[in-house]
Amino acid sequence: MKLVKKTADYSIFQRGDERYAVKDANKKAVNGDEKVAILTAEGLVKAPAPKAPEPAPVEEAAAEEPAAEAEAEPVAEEAEVEAAVPSEDDK
Repeated sequence: MKLVKKTADYSIFQRGDERYAVKDANKKAVNGDEKVAILTAEGLVKAPAPKAPEPAPVEEAAAEEPAAEAEAEPVAEEAEVEAAVPSEDDK
Protein backbone atom coordinates (compact mmCIF):
# COMPACT_ATOMS: atom_id res chain seq x y z
CA MET A 1 0.00 0.00 0.00
CA LYS A 2 1.15 3.48 -0.82
CA LEU A 3 0.82 6.27 1.75
CA VAL A 4 -1.26 9.09 0.26
CA LYS A 5 -1.66 11.43 3.23
CA LYS A 6 -0.81 11.34 6.92
CA THR A 7 -2.26 13.60 9.62
CA ALA A 8 -2.20 13.47 13.40
CA ASP A 9 -5.60 11.75 13.43
CA TYR A 10 -5.37 9.28 10.54
CA SER A 11 -3.34 7.94 7.60
CA ILE A 12 -4.74 7.35 4.12
CA PHE A 13 -3.27 4.59 1.97
CA GLN A 14 -3.97 3.63 -1.64
CA ARG A 15 -4.19 -0.10 -2.15
CA GLY A 16 -3.01 -2.07 -5.17
CA ASP A 17 -6.55 -2.21 -6.55
CA GLU A 18 -6.75 1.62 -6.55
CA ARG A 19 -9.10 1.74 -3.53
CA TYR A 20 -8.31 3.55 -0.28
CA ALA A 21 -7.66 2.35 3.24
CA VAL A 22 -7.83 4.67 6.26
CA LYS A 23 -6.18 3.94 9.60
CA ASP A 24 -6.55 6.01 12.75
CA ALA A 25 -3.73 7.16 15.04
CA ASN A 26 -3.82 3.77 16.83
CA LYS A 27 -3.27 1.92 13.50
CA LYS A 28 -6.85 0.59 13.55
CA ALA A 29 -8.84 0.48 10.32
CA VAL A 30 -11.51 3.15 9.87
CA ASN A 31 -14.62 1.97 8.00
CA GLY A 32 -18.13 2.99 7.12
CA ASP A 33 -19.48 6.53 7.21
CA GLU A 34 -16.42 7.84 9.01
CA LYS A 35 -14.12 6.57 6.24
CA VAL A 36 -16.34 8.09 3.54
CA ALA A 37 -16.37 11.42 5.39
CA ILE A 38 -12.55 11.47 5.64
CA LEU A 39 -12.00 10.54 1.99
CA THR A 40 -14.61 13.03 0.80
CA ALA A 41 -13.10 15.82 2.90
CA GLU A 42 -9.68 15.09 1.37
CA GLY A 43 -11.18 15.13 -2.14
CA LEU A 44 -10.14 11.57 -2.92
CA VAL A 45 -13.63 10.19 -3.55
CA LYS A 46 -17.05 11.57 -4.31
CA ALA A 47 -19.88 10.20 -2.19
CA PRO A 48 -22.99 9.44 -4.24
CA ALA A 49 -26.00 11.60 -3.44
CA PRO A 50 -28.75 9.64 -1.70
CA LYS A 51 -31.61 8.80 -4.00
CA ALA A 52 -34.93 10.42 -3.25
CA PRO A 53 -37.71 7.86 -2.81
CA GLU A 54 -40.05 7.78 -5.76
CA PRO A 55 -43.57 8.85 -4.82
CA ALA A 56 -46.13 6.13 -5.39
CA PRO A 57 -48.59 6.98 -8.15
CA VAL A 58 -51.91 8.00 -6.64
CA GLU A 59 -53.94 5.94 -9.12
CA GLU A 60 -52.24 2.67 -8.21
CA ALA A 61 -52.47 3.29 -4.47
CA ALA A 62 -56.20 4.04 -4.73
CA ALA A 63 -56.78 0.91 -6.82
CA GLU A 64 -54.99 -1.31 -4.29
CA GLU A 65 -56.95 -0.17 -1.22
CA PRO A 66 -60.39 -1.58 -2.21
CA ALA A 67 -58.75 -4.88 -3.15
CA ALA A 68 -57.24 -5.16 0.32
CA GLU A 69 -60.63 -4.49 1.94
CA ALA A 70 -62.33 -7.06 -0.31
CA GLU A 71 -59.81 -9.70 0.72
CA ALA A 72 -60.37 -9.03 4.42
CA GLU A 73 -64.17 -9.45 4.28
CA PRO A 74 -64.35 -13.17 3.31
CA VAL A 75 -62.04 -14.05 6.16
CA ALA A 76 -64.43 -12.37 8.60
CA GLU A 77 -67.39 -14.22 7.07
CA GLU A 78 -65.60 -17.55 7.36
CA ALA A 79 -64.95 -16.90 11.03
CA GLU A 80 -68.67 -16.25 11.60
CA VAL A 81 -69.63 -19.47 9.79
CA GLU A 82 -67.15 -21.50 11.82
CA ALA A 83 -68.51 -20.02 15.04
CA ALA A 84 -72.08 -20.98 14.06
CA VAL A 85 -71.23 -24.61 13.25
CA PRO A 86 -70.80 -26.73 16.38
CA SER A 87 -67.53 -28.57 16.57
CA GLU A 88 -67.04 -32.17 17.64
CA ASP A 89 -65.79 -30.99 21.02
CA ASP A 90 -69.16 -29.31 21.73
CA LYS A 91 -71.12 -32.58 21.23
